[in-house]
Amino acid sequence: MKFEIMRDKLLDGLSDVMKAISQKVSIPILTGIKIEVNEKGMTMTGSDSDITICTHIPVEIDGEQVINVVEKGNIVLQAKYFSEIIRKLPTNKVTIEVSDGLQTHIRSGKSDFHLIGSDAEDYPVLPNMKDENRFSLPADLMKSVIRETVFAVSQQETRPILTGVHWEGKEEQLTCVATDSHRLARKLTVSEEMPTIPFSVVIPGKSLQELNKILPDNNDPVDILIAEQQVLFKTRNVLFYSRLLEGNYPDTSRLIPTEYKTTVTVNSQHFLQAIDRASLLAREERNNIVRFSVDQAKMIEISSNSPEVGQVEELVEAIDMTGDELNISFSAKYMMDALKAIEGQDILIQFTGAMRPFILKSLEDDSILQLILPVRTY
Repeated sequence: MKFEIMRDKLLDGLSDVMKAISQKVSIPILTGIKIEVNEKGMTMTGSDSDITICTHIPVEIDGEQVINVVEKGNIVLQAKYFSEIIRKLPTNKVTIEVSDGLQTHIRSGKSDFHLIGSDAEDYPVLPNMKDENRFSLPADLMKSVIRETVFAVSQQETRPILTGVHWEGKEEQLTCVATDSHRLARKLTVSEEMPTIPFSVVIPGKSLQELNKILPDNNDPVDILIAEQQVLFKTRNVLFYSRLLEGNYPDTSRLIPTEYKTTVTVNSQHFLQAIDRASLLAREERNNIVRFSVDQAKMIEISSNSPEVGQVEELVEAIDMTGDELNISFSAKYMMDALKAIEGQDILIQFTGAMRPFILKSLEDDSILQLILPVRTY
């Protein structure tokens, strides 16, 4: 194998692939990156067995030659050393050559590195994905679906299924739900390209967070292929495979209240800033709890009290308020996470009582719903 490549383009591809590399893997070869070169270009693969990322660098990009292939071939190189070497090479032109089996030479300017590679035949084979369960979403919509749900997954491994986001496709609607049993985030997306066969899968939250870093900030289509134990996200030059979580996701639809006793409309930015200030004194005490009370005068009082630190009270004027007066306590962190996920100017908060879950929605966009369980305070 021998080829020349532009270092900046190689680094772009490497930065994606490195997101799948972990030093804590049980299969030693997975600490390496598989490199394949042929007449079409270069493909790099990294995996930690939970997620696998493949990135392809074509021979030409926008009419400019990026790779000059002298001899095709493949090799697995230690990811840690290979990425560090490429990052620190002196010029933008890099020559990579494999000779005598696995001896790999990396040359740039007056630098010449020798790395001992591993046989690419020993690298795990990628799963074969069929096209039946296939649909696509624009990349920017996909990023907002992830951003508006993934923060609510559980960080505890005691119920592994809750560490993922439940994706359910039926007719032309995709429903994405995440919950850690104290809060819930739901996003509804309508797509005419949903597969004809309904599906229900749970994608690990960590996989979606890594995918979010790779997706472009444009409306290029992302193809999504769903198999029994894997999901594949395809962009123009990147393949992102993730394993799926096994087990049944709990039925969360019954958690969402259908009738409300108090409804408050408030500016999300002002409300978020007030909660943020109130949480300054609540951080150490009892999991960051703040109190919220609203009266018929449409005034919301947000307060927090820490015996050792002090107390804070702040008034925020509601845009509208209907129903009963209310006193309720909740986690400031959960409230701030929910408000950041809803990017609308004005939000609707609907309560069914001081000890019942309440929901937040944007006035402009009812595709996003956030639910929070209150906290009992004495």
